[in-house]
Amino acid sequence: MDTIRQSAVAGRFYPEDKLILQSEIQEMLRFDDEVVVFPKALIVPHAGYVYSGPIAASAYASIKKSQFNHVVLVGPSHYVSFHGIAMSSAQFFESPLGQVPLNRDVRQCLLNLPFVHEDDGAHEQEHSLEVQLPFLQEVLGDFTLTPLVVGHADVHQVAEALEKLWGDEQTLLVISSDLSHYHSYQAACNIDREACDAIESLNVQALDRDMACGCIAIQGLLEVASRKGMALKLVDYRNSGDTAGDKTRVVGYAACLCVPQSDITGIYSLNEKKAMMRFVRTAIAEKLGVGTSDGTEEFIGDVQKSTFVTLTLNGQLRGCIGSLNAHRSLTEDLYHNAQAAAFDDPRFSPLQKNEFDNLEIHISILSDVYDIEFSSEKDLLSQLLPGKDGLILSEGFNRGTFLPSVWEQLPDPELFLNSLKAKAGLPQGYWSNTLRIQRYRTSAFSDRD
Repeated sequence: MDTIRQSAVAGRFYPEDKLILQSEIQEMLRFDDEVVVFPKALIVPHAGYVYSGPIAASAYASIKKSQFNHVVLVGPSHYVSFHGIAMSSAQFFESPLGQVPLNRDVRQCLLNLPFVHEDDGAHEQEHSLEVQLPFLQEVLGDFTLTPLVVGHADVHQVAEALEKLWGDEQTLLVISSDLSHYHSYQAACNIDREACDAIESLNVQALDRDMACGCIAIQGLLEVASRKGMALKLVDYRNSGDTAGDKTRVVGYAACLCVPQSDITGIYSLNEKKAMMRFVRTAIAEKLGVGTSDGTEEFIGDVQKSTFVTLTLNGQLRGCIGSLNAHRSLTEDLYHNAQAAAFDDPRFSPLQKNEFDNLEIHISILSDVYDIEFSSEKDLLSQLLPGKDGLILSEGFNRGTFLPSVWEQLPDPELFLNSLKAKAGLPQGYWSNTLRIQRYRTSAFSDRD
């Protein structure tokens, strides 16, 4: 007979109705940016969705359309005191979105560690793991789960368990933790800033239990990440005073991604995205004569990046200009493309002052560009990742590109490719052995988000 760990906090921490829960998660994910590289691990908060759900969504958006089929989910024990790390003997974990099978092979592998043992009591009421399930089910679909509750364990034990599973490219590690608890708003911001700085600098010793309830699990991740040459990037920080609570006693929430060190410059935090959006809007206002820049921006502007700036007005395209080759700093490229999209797109007349207030701005920051090797059009189509890939098509002097966002209008790979050929000035059925196709990805967001 199958044993099931049933939902313990559905109806309290998140909706127990399946359709309402799905709708709520989809709405939270809708405004969050996908990243150009899939992370190996996430740090996400675990309060009720009304408080921490949007922050968790900032991390979970990064694994949409990923190929992860196994999740190691690690969180602190809030209800039961025990030594070591507790596994579950259940065969399935359940949420209103359905049942997730536990990975039996990994279970046995971890039980070989002397500090890992079965303890269903540690899992029975634990919300730190359960609240992550619906997000994972929504973004991954089918996957197996390895749930671990950390009791009185040390950092090295958690690190050993995580490292044992690190090498599998289809395994995602998720660390569940809130930050500081029940301080005033400003005090919490100060404490949480120290915690986030420690996480981003992989400073295991700078974290303590007063900074995060899942401190030991986070420290274990940092220890392994340091050995693996990985980096941690904060993508969102808010506390309950920012979301749904008052500001007298707040709980802090952070969302972080663990990625290879070489990819860290392609990921942007919520504050950095806000700063870029202000910068682009001010660049347009400056040329219109309705504003000037104060020059104080929080995003990393000296890294060379290629960008696209897209403008819409009342839902209709109003201008789009970008660069495919990174040849100037992010700041310079955004400034140039913002003004060019507003005033120099040959398809449109220059932007007018009376249009500015209703203008919607979309920013796309491109990853590095890579050639796709293919033997035929059929082979090429089989390699495309709808919703993820931006493509550059080149044939002699003919060239065209589609951003990944174009997949929303052209979801079929063959239609996408034929439309790109047409944009480049080639017939839809055109094919030759000299055709060059390159792919890239984008970190894309809009001021509507």
